[in-house]
Amino acid sequence: MHTTRSHYTRTNYEVNQTTFWKMLSEDQCEELFMTMMEVLERTGADILNKEAREVFEKAGCWVDGNRVRIPSALSEWAVRTAPSRVTVCDRNGKRALRVETTNAFYGPGQGNTYVIDPMTGERRKPIKADVANAGVVCDGLKNVDFAMSNGLPTDVNPNVAEVHAFEALVTNTKKPIIQSIQGIEQAQAILDIATSISGSLKEFQKNPFVVLLIETEGTLVHSDETLAKVIFAAQNGVPYIYSTKLIAGETSPATPAGAIVVALADILVGVLLGQLVRQGTPVIGGGFFTIKDNENDILPYGAPEVSLMGTGMANALRFLGIPSFGFAGATDSKDSDAQMGLEAAFSILHAGMSGTSLIHGCGQLEYGLSASLALLVMGDEVMGMTRRIIKGVEVNEERMARGVINEVQPGGHYLGEEHTLKYFRSEFWWPSVMNRSRISDWEANGAKTLGQKVKEKTQTLLTTHQPEKLSKDVLSKIKLIIDRVDAR
Repeated sequence: MHTTRSHYTRTNYEVNQTTFWKMLSEDQCEELFMTMMEVLERTGADILNKEAREVFEKAGCWVDGNRVRIPSALSEWAVRTAPSRVTVCDRNGKRALRVETTNAFYGPGQGNTYVIDPMTGERRKPIKADVANAGVVCDGLKNVDFAMSNGLPTDVNPNVAEVHAFEALVTNTKKPIIQSIQGIEQAQAILDIATSISGSLKEFQKNPFVVLLIETEGTLVHSDETLAKVIFAAQNGVPYIYSTKLIAGETSPATPAGAIVVALADILVGVLLGQLVRQGTPVIGGGFFTIKDNENDILPYGAPEVSLMGTGMANALRFLGIPSFGFAGATDSKDSDAQMGLEAAFSILHAGMSGTSLIHGCGQLEYGLSASLALLVMGDEVMGMTRRIIKGVEVNEERMARGVINEVQPGGHYLGEEHTLKYFRSEFWWPSVMNRSRISDWEANGAKTLGQKVKEKTQTLLTTHQPEKLSKDVLSKIKLIIDRVDAR
């Protein structure tokens, strides 16, 4: 490289390495936090778990029946104490997700009632094989960072469906897993499976590859079961997400700012309880925020308010130093059409640019009722594009290429330059299913639409991708655990 620039560090040299959508300023985030502390101190929250009330009272909260009011000093302590970074590994113990600052990681959703069969297109109830398929596809997609069930299996004991879903995922992908739980027995079974893979609870705690998803319905009411799961996670040192779900104008104030205040208050209850039980417990906060479409009586997943409130929450949580859990990649459409692509792409871009730490929901059709692996595959393409945009423009001596420009001279071309060869692939993004060919080539190859190519790629992944297998010894241990929970 030919250059005349000194390589010494330059004083006060400011760098904008990447694009960043920061909707709320630090002053606005501080104001939201102060208001949230006032809400918890003055209004409080209903805590329906006896053990949790005792923990809060011992720490200095004011308890009156189920109502618990939290002094602002405790809220501030919880924010200072909760880790500002959570590291999640893959199944082999290799560090995979550094959930910190503005790192953004993507994955599918869960909670849907139906699936779209990837081979036949049939809309039907999910079975365990569908969860296994979700694991295979997540494992094979470059930009999908973690796996979720994409629907609970209906062909197993419904009381332990989450445990069966976890088994189907963990045996079909080595990527990190976010797993919802319904009760302590399920949580213990999932932890038993995880420790059988890691070797011991201590090894799992050092290199966790599972994050428990604990969901509260919002409105400042925290159920007995929900808080019991927080206590379990904290006692065992298991990373958990404390996730709230709010409907602006119905279960929270109609204004985005008011909704964020209520959501922050909900999340702080889960964060504080975890830190009081075990100081330093890894916790991630966030959730899903939407509006009510009264005309159609639905909660839209593709509405701009989902991204708007999600961005505000990500900004506020980053201000507090708490990793965030958000939502993107879903649609209110019922099929693979333009609406699906538009709504999914907008939300994936916005969530990534806002710095949301863990972004789930990709692959959800029909306002969350149905799951589509084809939409997840299309979303993987959008995630790649988004990551290239977020990567931004790196400015340094070598990339500015002043010496190369001088050697090529006006009117020359750069195809033969070593500099071009070096950066040709790392600086450009290349599609896997989107089409850039000339129309004659496109027609010669069958004139396939994006929807057709996505369907073909999904089916190819399911028939050819071979995830790394667990050992026979570990699989035997997992089977014993599954048999035990089924027998109960």
